[in-house]
Amino acid sequence: MKTLLATVAATAALAGAAPVMAQDIIVVAHGQANDPFWSVVKNGVEKAAEHTGVSVDFRSPETFDMVAMSQLIDAAVNQEPDGLVVSIPDADALGPSIERAVAAGIPVISMNSGSDVAAELGALLHVGQSEYDAGVAAGEKLAAMGGSKGICVNQEVGNVSLDLRCQGFADGFGQEVSVIPTQNDPTEVQAKVRAALEADEDVDTVLGLGASLVGEPAVAAVEALGRNDVLIASFDLSAGFLEAVSEGKASFAIDQQQFLQGYLPVVFLAMNAEYGLVPGGDVPSGPNLVTQDAAGLVIELSAQGIR
Repeated sequence: MKTLLATVAATAALAGAAPVMAQDIIVVAHGQANDPFWSVVKNGVEKAAEHTGVSVDFRSPETFDMVAMSQLIDAAVNQEPDGLVVSIPDADALGPSIERAVAAGIPVISMNSGSDVAAELGALLHVGQSEYDAGVAAGEKLAAMGGSKGICVNQEVGNVSLDLRCQGFADGFGQEVSVIPTQNDPTEVQAKVRAALEADEDVDTVLGLGASLVGEPAVAAVEALGRNDVLIASFDLSAGFLEAVSEGKASFAIDQQQFLQGYLPVVFLAMNAEYGLVPGGDVPSGPNLVTQDAAGLVIELSAQGIR
């Protein structure tokens, strides 16, 4: 990270200490900035804008709504920005709008979701993690820790990336896995996890797909039942879930470093607009498994909205 920032700073110095000349970059994400996960992405976007001097506008629908998101992408294309950053949770719904941007000559970089379809839609590259592979890694780790029957708690069923996480988990776990659908409501998540554990005492493994929305409520549900035998892991980070990992109440968190997913595409598009420079391939931002020995080191950064 420090090397990247130094490179950006050096580039600005070579240009006479002037900011990069790209005028406008628009980011259209499927997650809302008030979601703890997406607030970190937005923090990365804003820090990149600060470091490069570009004007960046972060936009997202009020709910997980692919029609509304495609309309936001279409509106962005009409503004003819110097670059467009998009997440792609549903290629069928968003593909035509993204292809319209590419046809209009707007450089597009995808981030977070859509690694499997970004290239065919015309994106320059993707910044994120393979959600399926991350799910496999989580499943293999939990199986190695002794898990024998699991649930995957999905707070956004229909989001292809989250569905792939559950699929990867099931394949890597190699044991029976049920998907528990919920909404973005921690109270509902806690109630559904508790109900699933009460309904089947053989369930000894819980995978959440978001640390604050699912991971923390899952820990609370398990504690309320007094089930010390349940393994809990979650995608992404939150200070509260990392504390649970640090204290041994949860097994690990899966970090995709979403700050970089917001930061790097803006920097890359700024460099592309000014110098025609862009990486030659996708940039993996994760996954990294944060276990008990490392959890304490990143709690403060998570609380600051960076990890």
